[in-house]
This record gives sequence, C-alpha cells and structure tokens, in this order.
Amino acid sequence: MRITNINKGIKGSRLIQERALRFAYMIQETANRRARALSFWQKHGLDASMDAYNVSRATLYRWKKKLKESQGKLESLNNKSKAPKKRNKRIVDHRIERYIIKQRKKHPRLGKKKLTPLLRVKCIEWGIHPPSEATVGRIIRDLKEKERLPQYSKLSLNGKTGKLHERKQKKRKKLRRKGHKAGKPGSLVEIDTVVLFINNIKRYIITAIDVYGRFAYAKVYKSPSSTNAKDFFEELRKVAPFAISHIQTDNGSEFEKHFRKHIESLGIVHFNTYPKSPKMNAHIERFNRSIQEEFANHHLQTLYADMKLFQERLSDWLVWYNTERPHEALGLVPPLWYITGKLLEESQSG
Repeated sequence: MRITNINKGIKGSRLIQERALRFAYMIQETANRRARALSFWQKHGLDASMDAYNVSRATLYRWKKKLKESQGKLESLNNKSKAPKKRNKRIVDHRIERYIIKQRKKHPRLGKKKLTPLLRVKCIEWGIHPPSEATVGRIIRDLKEKERLPQYSKLSLNGKTGKLHERKQKKRKKLRRKGHKAGKPGSLVEIDTVVLFINNIKRYIITAIDVYGRFAYAKVYKSPSSTNAKDFFEELRKVAPFAISHIQTDNGSEFEKHFRKHIESLGIVHFNTYPKSPKMNAHIERFNRSIQEEFANHHLQTLYADMKLFQERLSDWLVWYNTERPHEALGLVPPLWYITGKLLEESQSG
C-alpha cells in the first residue's frame, strides 16, 4: 500500500504539525478533567459540580481564576511542580573546609573514608558535631565545583630529554557491538591477550578468532604494547583466508594508540567490550582456554628458554587446530573445512 502525504508542498505545514503535537502533549489529563468540571459547573450549578467531581468550593473557584488569568489557556490547569522554591543550603563550618583543603594539598589521594576519622578527632577538639562520611563526600564535591581543591596533572618523563611534561588524556567514545552479527568469515574477529608466568617472568600471547568460522591465530610477545598488537594484526591479515571488516577487543592498553590508529587507517570497525564483561568476548575466551590447556601449559619451559622455538611449535599447533582438529561448534569439522564448505555453497547458489 502506498502512503501519500496530503500536506506535501504546502509551506509551513510541517511546523504547524510539530506545534500541534507539542500542544497536545502540553495538556495533561488532569487539565482536561478540571476543564470538564468547570464546564459542568456552568451547566448544572456549583453544588452539583462539587458532588460529581468530589472537590471543594474553593478548589473550583481556584481553577476558574487560573483559567481566567491565562485568558482561557487550558494548560494553566496542569499540575504545577510541588518542589519548594527555596531550598535549604548546606552550612559547613569553615574550619572543616579549611582542614579538608589542607589535607588534600598534602595528600592528594585522601578520600572521604580516611578524612572522616581524621575530622572526627578535630571536631572533638573544636567542640562541634563531626560530619558523617556521606557529608564529607558532599563537602569534597562542593569544594571541587567551587575549584577550591588543588588540581593535579599527570606527568611523564621523556626518556631522551629527561624532562617532565604534562600528560593530557583525551577520552574517546568507544564503540560497542549492538546488533552486529557475524554473518560471514571476517565479519567479526575477537582479539585478546593471554598472560603466562614462567619463573617470575611474564610472556604474552595475543590471540584472535573468527566468530563465524572459528579460524584462530596467536603469537607470543615479551610485552603487551600497542606496537606489538599492531604487528600481530598485520600477521593475522596475512594468514587469514578472508578479509576482516570488524574486530572486537577488551579495553586493554595494547589495543589503543598505534593499534587503534592502524585499524582506523584500514577502515576496519573496532568494537570494545564493556568493562568487566568477558562474556562479550566469549569465543576468544574459550579459545584462550584451549590454547593454554592443549598447548601452552605443556611448553612452558620452551617458552622460558627459547621464545622463538616456542613460536615455531605454536605455529605448528595452529595449523593443526585450523586444518585437522574437529570443532564441536562446527559439527566436528576443522575451521578451514567449514569455511571452505560455506564458500562453495555460496558460489554454487550464486
């Protein structure tokens, strides 16, 4: 069925419609009921209206006065806000404020929990009632809003020049995966990092898995830097038998800076999981368990003694994982078999 706009081409019709819609929502049901009561009063008298609508004489006269003062505007009969016009202001002893400011200058990280017992001792000396922990928190918030508390910036040491410079962090709005589904290979690849401890030494395995076909890749590094994450992604693009359009990672620092810039330059969509929500990355979390239980835990000494040899053996294991190992989620066939079969089906149906 074709829908036609009868107002199409009429100048100002859209503005009239918007104002009419806004006016309809401005008038509450309460105002309509009061207007009906006033109309009933005119027709049947005051006593009948009081009985029919269960209101007092003064109330009806008050509604009539409001309507008259607004020159018949029905929205004047809406319920008004009952919030007090004058609110109580928090009165804080100036000694308490000065003490909090003094302590925060000496100890910038001192919060309300530790300030409360310190203030309790001082208030006993001053002979005044000590504030609660919640009140101390509100006082700190008020002092921040008035900019009376000292502001501290983060500093970084330049390794080349030896000079300190202020570190300014720009908050980036992170994209969350809402409604996007893995409809084909490469449409969603989850990436994560596994941390291994060997004789007080840390090693990091960056892992990736394609949600659609379960094709997986992993590489070991000495540090979880964004440069290493960028290097890993380039290696993944070379070995993956499909183009990658969307990825999802947690909020780790290795997936920021160089990694994020590289992803953006390639035009790939980067989703971030919500904090403390590993279930959003369920597929890569399951693969991390497999790679640890089936491979890494059996080659920890190799990883400690020779990281290059460990990577070679890890590459052999990944070839076996992708080409031979049966996968329950894929009907007990290896990932590459599954992906190849799906591509053949699409080509034949096309």
